[in-house]
Amino acid sequence: MTLERLLNMFVVLLVVIDPVGVTPMFGALTRGGGDAHRRRMAFKGTALAAAILLVFALMGDWLLTTLGITLPAFKIAGGILLFLIALDMVFARQSGGRSTTGGEQEEARHKQDISVFPLAFPLIAGPGALTTILLMVGEAHGDPVYFSALIGVLLAILALTLGCLLVAGRLMKFLGQTGANVMDRLFGVILAALAVQFVVDGVRASFVG
Repeated sequence: MTLERLLNMFVVLLVVIDPVGVTPMFGALTRGGGDAHRRRMAFKGTALAAAILLVFALMGDWLLTTLGITLPAFKIAGGILLFLIALDMVFARQSGGRSTTGGEQEEARHKQDISVFPLAFPLIAGPGALTTILLMVGEAHGDPVYFSALIGVLLAILALTLGCLLVAGRLMKFLGQTGANVMDRLFGVILAALAVQFVVDGVRASFVG
């Protein structure tokens, strides 16, 4: 496991999970609740998201094999999905791919517990994050060092996400909505390039290699 691959893994998961982008939505959904309620939702939601992502990491190879999906085919499909999510980030659009829809937000406002839905899924462990985990597990090819590094990086990103949620109020005062959108757009450009690379690698493996 080289430092370059480790850094690439960290950047990809950071961009896809997007702790800064999740923070304003978490703040809006917990508005009116006390500090204790927000902390409880942050810890519980992050823990549930970690459980979902770890299950996908552990069962990724089995799932693809059971469904008869080759890794190159999944790279192409996953790359297209991540590219669509990147477009939402670049143009600061809200869609079901990386956030809650309008109807889901309205439903969440009337719920006391938002930790499972929409915080754990789809805000933290959304389709993009789940797809990325499956792609990375597929690239591990059973290498225990790579897989251990992936789990370590994933847990580090989730810890960073939890930290952002715990300081959501102060972070949003510092960044503001414009600052959060700028960060989202920057991450979106990076994610778009990574998504295209996934598609290119999938096509090459399918039709050339």
